[in-house]
Amino acid sequence: MTLPDLPAARRRLDSALDDLTVVFRGMTAHPDEYNCDCHWGSAEELARLKVADLELDLDLLHRTWQAPDWTDKAAVLRRILPQLASVLVTGRVAETYSDMETIGRAFAFGAWREWPAGQSAAVEEFLGAWWSHTLTDPDPVVPAHDVLVLVTEATGTVRPWLDAWEAHRFPAADAHLAAAATTGTTTCSATGFPGAPGRTRRSCAPT
Repeated sequence: MTLPDLPAARRRLDSALDDLTVVFRGMTAHPDEYNCDCHWGSAEELARLKVADLELDLDLLHRTWQAPDWTDKAAVLRRILPQLASVLVTGRVAETYSDMETIGRAFAFGAWREWPAGQSAAVEEFLGAWWSHTLTDPDPVVPAHDVLVLVTEATGTVRPWLDAWEAHRFPAADAHLAAAATTGTTTCSATGFPGAPGRTRRSCAPT
């Protein structure tokens, strides 16, 4: 890849974020949705999830994606998706001390692939655009190995993400792979490093 790919990847990511806002505008949690006020939050906070397009404070957003016991997980995820995506790509998720595996599982628990075509396509494009931008950016806000963990959990497969990594012929992508291998967040075989014959990104996977 060449240097102009970075702004192109940024434009794609911005477009994907805009699409999430449009596609999920007006979404709310189910009117009868409930969570424990002694462990999750107050009735007033729950009520905010039932109001469309109302921005949530970061702590409430965190507790919402982290809670595993929503009755209608899909509706809750659709309610918070545009804001959650924005928080993810700007790195503000670090302020909540959340791990990417947990957030990725929140996507999976919401069964987004079973949503109407326009909705599932918007989610898939966001994940792909974020991954592509991360690989192209020499200094991404969220490290590539963390994004890989999230998209793998969200989709239930690592192969297409590693294939995309391999397809990015850009120095930043190789640098991200080297960083991933040293963090312990990926498992790489003996041939899993770039720069030597027969070594490919496909042999690395998140632990």
